[in-house]
Amino acid sequence: MSTAEKMPDSIEKSLQNILSGLPLQGNEAEICDFSLEEQNEALESQGIQPSVDPKYTPVVCETVMYIVACVIINEYDEILMMQEAKKSCAGKWYLPAGHMEKSENIMQACEREVLEETGLKIRCNTLLIVESARGNWMRFVLTASVLGGQLKTPSEADKESLQAKWVKNLDELELRAGDIKHLIERARRYYSARQAGEEGWFKDQLPTLRAYCKQLLRLVVVIKKKSNNRVHVLLSERTSWHLPACEIHPTKSLHSTLRRFMIELFGAEVPSHRPCGLLSVEHDASMGLDGLCLTLLVAFRAPLEEVPIISKCVWHEVSSKDLSDELLTKVSSKNATFFLNVIK
Repeated sequence: MSTAEKMPDSIEKSLQNILSGLPLQGNEAEICDFSLEEQNEALESQGIQPSVDPKYTPVVCETVMYIVACVIINEYDEILMMQEAKKSCAGKWYLPAGHMEKSENIMQACEREVLEETGLKIRCNTLLIVESARGNWMRFVLTASVLGGQLKTPSEADKESLQAKWVKNLDELELRAGDIKHLIERARRYYSARQAGEEGWFKDQLPTLRAYCKQLLRLVVVIKKKSNNRVHVLLSERTSWHLPACEIHPTKSLHSTLRRFMIELFGAEVPSHRPCGLLSVEHDASMGLDGLCLTLLVAFRAPLEEVPIISKCVWHEVSSKDLSDELLTKVSSKNATFFLNVIK
């Protein structure tokens, strides 16, 4: 195992950009250490038949499904809800939500869905939660502020919704599905914490506008060195030093993708570690590309000295105290990152 004594300042700049909601610059963002083709080869070496075409390309509403949902809470702790018009669930209530369309970014899709289903114009404030059911289905949950418009009434019912209203108690409504209850609870906790000035929560941050042709999972793997208690971050080298990234398997859960990638980096006996939440989401379909990049924070419980590396990776000691402290805060607080809910 080797440790990087000194790495370019660009690495720490990249980390700072991720934590600030800024896109990575140059070719670093596109580097993939474990492609679908390489994942298939690893399975075949174990006698397992691969289940995905290595040339898989994410295409919205065809090979990948991106959903947006918006949780808006007013000053009376009421939730903005809409009444469904679709035949399959007509008359039932749900959060304003729907499928992203081609060439939309996440914020544009959210603002369009809220306007169509509730009549209100909004401005997105922050990402709140990302949910995933396999790599080809993701729901991005955001919060927002109302800028204007008029709440849709029953006389304005259309194919998008029958009406919208502010609701204090969800038990008063017949919901389309109960899967939004934990989203609303999380949003209420977030709003309450912000109003109380509670520390330990993530700062408002929206998905970053950057186009990707693939779906990537980028890792910020954090560990502390026992001898000096300094924070280290894992770096990989393919064409240059970078944060390790792999292609998201479209038919497997994100947890499965993470597990396979960690084994690729550390071997089958990879020590105990845990995903701590998302640091950023990067996506921009304006150029006709429907890929994205999720940056996931991962922490080891064991010290650096006890974690062997088998691939072309090194541990980089974080020189900036502010950056080091921020990473440790995000590792130690369950509310300091965006919640990733892996459904299956």
